Amino acid sequence: MSPRDQARAKDLAQAIARYQAKTGPLPGLASPHHLDVLVAQFIDSMRRVEFANHIRDAKHDPARMDPTSDLFDPLRAAVLRNRRGENDEAWWLVFLGTHFGKHGTDGWRLARDVYGKLGKGGLWDWMTVSRSPSSFHAWLAANGITLRGGDGVRRRFSNHRKYESLQASSKKGTSAIVASYVAWVAPPRTHAELIREFHRTVGQDPQAVFAALYHSMDSVQRFGRLGKFDFLAMLGKLGIAPIDPGSTFLKEATGPLQGVRLLYGGARDAKLSAASLEERLKDFSKETGLGAQVLEDALCNWQKKPDVYVRFRG
Repeated sequence: MSPRDQARAKDLAQAIARYQAKTGPLPGLASPHHLDVLVAQFIDSMRRVEFANHIRDAKHDPARMDPTSDLFDPLRAAVLRNRRGENDEAWWLVFLGTHFGKHGTDGWRLARDVYGKLGKGGLWDWMTVSRSPSSFHAWLAANGITLRGGDGVRRRFSNHRKYESLQASSKKGTSAIVASYVAWVAPPRTHAELIREFHRTVGQDPQAVFAALYHSMDSVQRFGRLGKFDFLAMLGKLGIAPIDPGSTFLKEATGPLQGVRLLYGGARDAKLSAASLEERLKDFSKETGLGAQVLEDALCNWQKKPDVYVRFRG
């Protein structure tokens, strides 16, 4: 751990001690090892948020936007597109990055080859897909065998998305997911217009707009709590949309809810309601200065191995 992270870890441990002095001991931290591991997970999660902010602010090679290049990266491409004023394309690239994910070995290869039509000319960019989701469906059907490795190239979803399907015929496959996303945006409405509509209904508070978008995305296939949260949070971190999560949305969570129950109840299955825990986390957040993204990510990872620090990747 770097000197900077060591200092942050010390500050966090002190903040958690202050919190416990005010509210009482946290059962999940009865073991000193649990506290040390939780703090380490908080540091990891903070660094993940900071890395996304770095992507937002850094200079990037234009090849990051080119799916024929090994440098292609949908998140960096989204930042570059947004800087050019291509906000719709930026949202779309983040959506693709979230749906396919970055595989531990294959990297962004699946997103790259779908977006770039397997290098055979043209792009499945937002304008093309939104005008004709049926054409995208037909392309997936025609190229499904290749995309699933028929040409010897491995293209896999990330760990968090490993149960997704490229089967064009599947009602829960990529084609159906993309069609439902297009329907959610409802072109010719733009993503910016979508944000403005929510500004008119819930105001311009970034957390209120995040929550409104989150709930409105229920119509997007296969984007459950984690998919919606990760997608919208990344848009905010990359500066593509003026939104920020003010809640961990525990009611629909699995891993994060188990983590919070372990923290406050001493067991992953402690009989504590998501609503009551959400309120407690707000006070915890105020004392520690940790935002919802860090809390939900770190607590989810911590509950998997509360005694031993493990560095988790998506």
